[in-house]
Amino acid sequence: MVVETSTIAHLPIRLHRIARAALLAVTCVAVAIPVASCQLHSIGAGALLYPAKRVTQTPTPPGCVQQTFSGHHVNLIGWQCASREQPRKAAVVYLHGIGDNRSSAAGVVGRFISRGFDVIAYDSRAHGASGGEHCTYGYYEKLDLRRVLDHVGADDVILIGHSLGAAVALQTAAIDPRVRAVVAAASYSDLRTVATERAPFIFTRRSIDGSFQRAEQDANFRVDEVSPANAAAKISVPVLIIHGEADRNTAPAHAERIYAALRGPKKLLIVPGAGHNDVLRGEVWKEIEDWLRP
Repeated sequence: MVVETSTIAHLPIRLHRIARAALLAVTCVAVAIPVASCQLHSIGAGALLYPAKRVTQTPTPPGCVQQTFSGHHVNLIGWQCASREQPRKAAVVYLHGIGDNRSSAAGVVGRFISRGFDVIAYDSRAHGASGGEHCTYGYYEKLDLRRVLDHVGADDVILIGHSLGAAVALQTAAIDPRVRAVVAAASYSDLRTVATERAPFIFTRRSIDGSFQRAEQDANFRVDEVSPANAAAKISVPVLIIHGEADRNTAPAHAERIYAALRGPKKLLIVPGAGHNDVLRGEVWKEIEDWLRP
């Protein structure tokens, strides 16, 4: 009974303290919300420009040497792999996705150099061990790729890319005649659309637009010029578009827009049950090999 009496006696004091704490919390939130809203454009720009950076721990594959390629005002670290098979075929360049690095090319190297293809793979700018402060989703990356092709002296090239890499491949194919075919998996149709779709719910249209503007200023590029769909209309070489039916990061509608814009030979492969990161699964590689076979 003593405990109960004591608890009842102190209840008004506890309620008073709780009320004060609640009032203080509400006041802090009311002040913080406008401040946070003003800062969302900086947060959004940072999320766009600074992807996760992971340096590969994968050993250099057999038949490859580690190489430093000169990109567009940036050094790119990668692998240059030479096939011993004859006759030699085109060079395959594998381009990884956002937040990834060249380690995802290890299987591609083994698959293609045994078939007579040289293979090039490198960490994209602002990824892995490569230089560069900002990821620009193809705006500067396509210029990097052209410099890499200059470096290796390749004039007959097949580009295979996933996500970011697919978008870079498409944008490069529109401007570089050395590209003879493109395999683009899980690409976005344009940067503005995919970034808007992925923005957290707290971002309003105004804060999203502010994020784009800040990103453009910080990285000195134009968001609306990053458009694989627009690039597709300028591509004349064969293009294989691959997308996961269950991709929740980049909806299949992006692939459909790119495919519709293509004017040259083209094929669209929607992979049943595949998501964003598992679309290049085993049976899909057989489709790619069959499609690339003369």
